[in-house]
Amino acid sequence: MATTNDLKNGMVLKIDGRLLTVIDFQHVKPGKGPAFVRTKLKDVESGKTLDRTFNAGMKVETASVDKRDMQYLYNDGSNYVFMDTATFDQIEVTPEIMGSTVDYLLENQDAVVATNEGRVLYVELPASVELVIEHTDPGLQGDRSSGGTKPARLETGKEIQVPLFVGSGEKIKVDTRDGSYLGRVKA
Repeated sequence: MATTNDLKNGMVLKIDGRLLTVIDFQHVKPGKGPAFVRTKLKDVESGKTLDRTFNAGMKVETASVDKRDMQYLYNDGSNYVFMDTATFDQIEVTPEIMGSTVDYLLENQDAVVATNEGRVLYVELPASVELVIEHTDPGLQGDRSSGGTKPARLETGKEIQVPLFVGSGEKIKVDTRDGSYLGRVKA
């Protein structure tokens, strides 16, 4: 248990049976009336954000979230298998929990797997990953109708927009949060 005065960004709370991560909080002391804490919370399972206001000093239940560095091994056909790099224990993660992270996931890639009471909550990839472009059409000089970008299929199967000068077989850096092109990787 903690009070609303102890809140920090990234803290996980257990409210109404749901796990919510504190994204932002603000202590407010109005001229009239008692102080309160205005928070922005993100549901760990659904990903939805919600605003919630608490009285200052109110007790809230905190949840223990165990974040471990793991390595992605393979997809067994239905689940994704990860190995703890410290203990070599393996866990399976369902596609529902993986969500869009599979678009940027390669075998032997490192990730952070968050669990609560033995249940996997989410998988977090690094902010950017390096992937090879499997296929993209050649960019035509002077073709600016598409804003100077063209579609490209990555080695994971995900399709993103890249600048016209990038070709098939090149290694690029991709932002895992929004799928945007960040630049070429020098060999």
